Amino acid sequence: MKSNVAVIYGGPSSERQISILSGRYAASVIDRERYNVFEVLFNTDCWQMVEWDGDDMSVLGTVDKGDFSCNGIRFDVACIMIHGIPGENGLLQGYFEMMGIPVTTCSSFVCTIAFNKYSCKRLLADTGVKMADDVFLRRGQSYDASSIVAKLGFPMFVKPSDGGSSFGVTKVKEASQIPAAIDYAFEEGDTILIEKAITGRELTQAIYMDGGEAVALPITEIVTTNEYFDYDAKYNGKSEEICPAPISEALAAEVTRCTKSIYSHLGGTGLIRIDYIAAEDGVYFLEINATPGMTRMSLVPKMVRVSGRTMTEFFTALIDNALRK
Repeated sequence: MKSNVAVIYGGPSSERQISILSGRYAASVIDRERYNVFEVLFNTDCWQMVEWDGDDMSVLGTVDKGDFSCNGIRFDVACIMIHGIPGENGLLQGYFEMMGIPVTTCSSFVCTIAFNKYSCKRLLADTGVKMADDVFLRRGQSYDASSIVAKLGFPMFVKPSDGGSSFGVTKVKEASQIPAAIDYAFEEGDTILIEKAITGRELTQAIYMDGGEAVALPITEIVTTNEYFDYDAKYNGKSEEICPAPISEALAAEVTRCTKSIYSHLGGTGLIRIDYIAAEDGVYFLEINATPGMTRMSLVPKMVRVSGRTMTEFFTALIDNALRK
């Protein structure tokens, strides 16, 4: 019998619309010969099973959260495409773990750690992967701008410790910009991270499990005319994403070594994407995307195509791996 796959997307965060695009694309490429595919829109007040006719959405029913079912259909696996809270920070994974329903992402623990940039860096310290110096602040905590400058220098990045798609991020070049940047970052969450800006080439690589083997996809280099890879660069065509990255074999090997080391150290079981800066003195870890973008033009689909796989084959691997957990 075919497994019932629920592709769940939406959510309450600033990344809701990107999540919907990711989920709709994912649902469109999953193999209908192998699985029954259903789309679930996550709203704050309810979860709805939906279908689309172009840009027109129809609601087919309301999902029963007691057993994750709808209209008499019980879903066997959750393909989580929610960026931000609650699909990237472990909350939704925790719900499915309690329900005994496998997911295509990593575990709730891995997602929780990965979503919080500060906690993630502290956990990965033992891997030996280089990381930028940082300052952590919690909402309401006092800070001294001059001490931050003395530790990190300029430029620096002020960003929410939780979050994605570059919401709430500011590149700061002088002390007078620090208070406004901090206030802006706190609009997205209760904790923020201020990091020394590392100069170099921006690289990213995705990794996932396929039949018990960790598979690292081709590395992509991100080149943008903007100050950094911000929301505009990510989603409005203000960047060039080159895959495979035009880098030396030695650098590619080092990035892949870091990716596999981080994935193993975390205990990864599903798809993640890891961002780096390749500086003159080595490869620096930036952050982990626990539910990376999955629109047709997102980074991971490009990596998959370059690897020689189809997106249908890729999602088959993700779903089958989830069902084996």
